[in-house]
Amino acid sequence: MSGHLPVMLDEVVATLAPRDGAVYLDGTFGGGGYAEAILAAADCTLYAIDRDPDAIARGAALAARFPGRLHLLPGCFGDMQALLAERGVAELDGVVLDLGVSSFQLDQAERGFSFRTDGPLDMRMGRDGPTAADLVNRLPEAELADILFNFGEERLSRRIAKTIVAARLEAPITTTHRLAEVIRSKVPRDPSGIDSATRSFQALRIVVNDELGEVERGLAAGQALLAPAGRLVVVAFHSLEDRIVKRFMLNAAGRTPAASRHNPAALQNRGAAAPFRLLAPKALRPGSAETDRNPRARSARLRALERIAADGGRMDAA
Repeated sequence: MSGHLPVMLDEVVATLAPRDGAVYLDGTFGGGGYAEAILAAADCTLYAIDRDPDAIARGAALAARFPGRLHLLPGCFGDMQALLAERGVAELDGVVLDLGVSSFQLDQAERGFSFRTDGPLDMRMGRDGPTAADLVNRLPEAELADILFNFGEERLSRRIAKTIVAARLEAPITTTHRLAEVIRSKVPRDPSGIDSATRSFQALRIVVNDELGEVERGLAAGQALLAPAGRLVVVAFHSLEDRIVKRFMLNAAGRTPAASRHNPAALQNRGAAAPFRLLAPKALRPGSAETDRNPRARSARLRALERIAADGGRMDAA
């Protein structure tokens, strides 16, 4: 679809391995790139979730191309079990999650995700809840600093928070350009060339949308819904998200650190067969051709998990 380049598309489809008659979920529909490729790869049924009403509206054209096979569900992917239960779906053959903000959202100035174009300081993926402007203009300085440090990994978080509080006393900070200018006024340019406002914008967006909490809920729900031989495929772009995904999948596959002899409960669980296996020992990364074509793909990491078949057999890795 125009305006959107699905990241690691070939790798996602190859890892998911769609098959005829199966039922899948795209938990982050976005521009529909993954959904279109999955539906084209096999005569399967696909449910697609997105909290952004604009994404659901865009999906109508794709649903018309695959009548009866693509079902669009407005909502958060962390609520996938409830959303699917309403459709009578209790089990899936595969789940795909493409974490973070979509290209459509980044490129729409009125959504307020990017400082590259001026717009209202919103950052909501949906249409409800507090905006980034609400956080920037209302939170105490210490809480604001904690957000920038914990979710943006911004080492100058306290300096930035102090500058924001001083600036909002002069006038409320309501646009992306003004917030970026306030941050840049006190933060030196990064030697890597990354804009000084990048980490702070990222932190605010993550908190506005509870993105890390959503990742945790989505992983747990996706795992619970998988049928035997079902696969959970996740593409993450931010290190905080990827750490959550990596830890979750390692635990599900029984790849936890050795149990301590001082923890009897952990020792009792050792040796139990894990119900899942990793489809690759390490995260897959995009190739140079893709990153040259789409710089936003550079930080992408793909991880995947498969539920071991009920009879104890295993599917071949993708």
